[in-house]
Amino acid sequence: MIAGLFIISLGIFVLGVLLPLAGTWQDRRIFRAGSHLCTIAGSILLGALSLFLFLTGNDIAWTAYQPVAGFSLSFVIDRLSAFFLLLISVVSICVALYAAEYNEHLEGGLRRNLLSGCTNLFILSMVLVVASANTFSFLVFWELMAGCSFLLVMYDYSRATTRKAGLFYFVMTHLSTLFVLLGIVLLFSSTGSFVLAPAGVSPVSAIAFVALLIGFSIKAGIIPFHKWLPYAHPASPTPISALMSSVMLKIAVYGLLRFLLDVFSPDVWWGILILIMGTTTAVLGIIYALKEYDIKAMLAYSSIENTGIIFMGIGLYVIFSSYQLFDLALISLLSALFHTLNHAIFKSLLFLTAGSVVHATHTRDIEQMGGLIHRMPYTAGLFFVGALAIAALPPLNGFASEVLLFISFFSSIAVADPLFKVLLFLCLGLFALTSALSAACFVKAFGSVFLALPRSPESGRAEEVPFLMLLGPALLASACIVLGLFAAQIFFIAGFTVPMPDMFLVGLLLLAMLVLTFAVLFFTASRDVRVTDTWGCGTLSQQPAMEYSGHGFSEPIDIIFSTVYRTKMKNERTFFDQKNCIFAEGKAEIRLIKVFEEYLYLPVARASYATAETVSRFQSGCLDTYLLYVFCAVIAVIVFLGWLA
Repeated sequence: MIAGLFIISLGIFVLGVLLPLAGTWQDRRIFRAGSHLCTIAGSILLGALSLFLFLTGNDIAWTAYQPVAGFSLSFVIDRLSAFFLLLISVVSICVALYAAEYNEHLEGGLRRNLLSGCTNLFILSMVLVVASANTFSFLVFWELMAGCSFLLVMYDYSRATTRKAGLFYFVMTHLSTLFVLLGIVLLFSSTGSFVLAPAGVSPVSAIAFVALLIGFSIKAGIIPFHKWLPYAHPASPTPISALMSSVMLKIAVYGLLRFLLDVFSPDVWWGILILIMGTTTAVLGIIYALKEYDIKAMLAYSSIENTGIIFMGIGLYVIFSSYQLFDLALISLLSALFHTLNHAIFKSLLFLTAGSVVHATHTRDIEQMGGLIHRMPYTAGLFFVGALAIAALPPLNGFASEVLLFISFFSSIAVADPLFKVLLFLCLGLFALTSALSAACFVKAFGSVFLALPRSPESGRAEEVPFLMLLGPALLASACIVLGLFAAQIFFIAGFTVPMPDMFLVGLLLLAMLVLTFAVLFFTASRDVRVTDTWGCGTLSQQPAMEYSGHGFSEPIDIIFSTVYRTKMKNERTFFDQKNCIFAEGKAEIRLIKVFEEYLYLPVARASYATAETVSRFQSGCLDTYLLYVFCAVIAVIVFLGWLA
C-alpha cells in the first residue's frame, strides 16, 4: 500500500514532465499550469508519505527492474531517505507555486514548456537518487540529475554568460560523476556487489571513501570545488536556482551520509578531513559572499558557507563515533541534518524573494537597488525573515540548528587527545567568526536592497510581485518561524532528546523584552515634534549618491581579508603643480582576484588543452602514419603474448 502511494507520486511527476511536452508547439499557459499542479500534487503525496515513514520508522523496499543478475533498479525508503524526501517535497511545493507565475514573465516563448517539464524531471531524478537501494541505481539517477540540471542552467542559452556558466557546470558536474563512479567501482571490486552494505576496513575502502568524498564535495560546492555555484545560480531562472541551492546540494550531503552510515567504517582521520574541509568552506564561503554585489551570486556563496557548516557537523559525528562518544556523535549528526533542513527552507526563501527583486528591478546588482521596502513591502518582509534566519538570530530556525552545533563543539572537552581538542576549539572559533560575518553580510544585503532611496530608475518604478510569487515564499517564511520556535518539540516528536533550550520560551522572552522596551519608550519619550532635513553635505536635497553603499559597507572587511581576496588597490592622482601639492583629479580602484579560478582552474584547463593539442597531432590524417601505428601495435601485442608464454 505505502509502496503503491510512492509509485503514484512518481507517476504524477512523470505526468508533470509529459504534459508541457505534449504542448511543446503551443505557447499556452494551461500546459505549464498543469505541470506545476502535478509538481504540487506529487510533492504533497510524497511529503505525507515521507513524514509518515520518518515518524513511524517503517521501511519500504522493492525492485522495479532487473535486466540481469546483479544489476537492478531497486528502491528503499528508511528514516534517512524519508527525511530527505520530505525536504525535497516541502521546497518543491513552494517553488512550484512561485514558478507558476514567475515562468510566465520569462523570455523564451515555447521554451517555458520545456522549462516546466524539465523541472519536474529534475525533481523526479532527485527523489529517485534518495530512494535508490543500491549503488547502481544511485549512479544512474545521479547522472540523470546532472543532465537535467545542466539543461535547466542553459535555459537562457543566447547569453554569453549563460553559455560560460553552463560549460563550467557541465565540466564540474561530470567530474563529480566521475569520482562517484570511481568510488562505486572500487567498492564493487572489494565486495563484489552493488548493495549498500558494510564494506569492511581495507585500503580499497579508504580510497573509495576519498573518491566519493571528492565527488560529493564537488556537487555540494565544497571549496576548492565550489566555483560552479557563483556561475550557475545567477544564470539559472530563479525557481531553478532555489531548487539547486536548497535541494540539489543536499542530495550530495545525503550521498555522503548514506555511504558513511551504511557502507564504511569511518576512521578518525576521515572525520578530521571532513571537519577541516567544512570549516574552510564555511569561513571562505561567507568571506567571498561579503564581497559580492550580484545578489544571486552572493546567495550562492552563502550556500557554500552553509554546506560547510553541514560538513562540520558530519565531521564531528565521525570523530566522536571513532572515540566511542555516541551521545555527542548523535548530537553532531542531528545538528547537521537539522541545518540541512533549515538551510533548504531559508535559502529557497531568499532565492525566491531575490528573484522577485530582480524581476521588479531588471538587475542583479544590489548597488542599483535601494528603497524597495516602500514599493515591495511584502517581498521585503519575507526577505527580512530569511535574512534573520540565515544570520542565525533567535528564535528562528537558523539559530536553532547552529546552537546545536555549538553545543556539540563545547562538549568536545570529552575528547581525550589534547591535539584534537586544539583542532576542535580552533574550528569552534572559526565557526563563531562565520556566524558573525553571515550577520554582517545580510545586514549589507537587506540595507542595500530595501532601505534608503532608489539608486536607479528601475528601482524607483518597481512594483510588488503577484500573489503566487508571494505565497510560496510566505509558506517558507512560516516554516522558518515554526522550525525555530518549536525545534525542541520537533526533536521530541521525532524521538530524540537533545540538550538545547526551548526556543518557544526564548521567543516569548524576546517578545516580552521588545514589548517592554517599546512601552518604556512610549511612556518616557518626549512628545515634542521636530521636523528637519537630514544633513546633506551642503546640498539642498538628499540624493541616492549620498547613501552608504554596499561597497562602503564591506570595504573595511575587504581590507581586513585582503590576503584572502588578494585585493589589489590602484590609486592614480594628478596635480596642477610640480610639487604635487594642488590636487587636480584622481582615480581609485579596488580589484579582487578570483583566486581559485585564476590559480587553480585555469592552469589545469590550460594544461589539459596543451595535452589535447599534443595528442591531436597523432591524428595527422596521413594513411602512412596510421599504418605505422597499426604495425607498432601488432608488434607490441606479439611481444606481450610471447612474454606471457
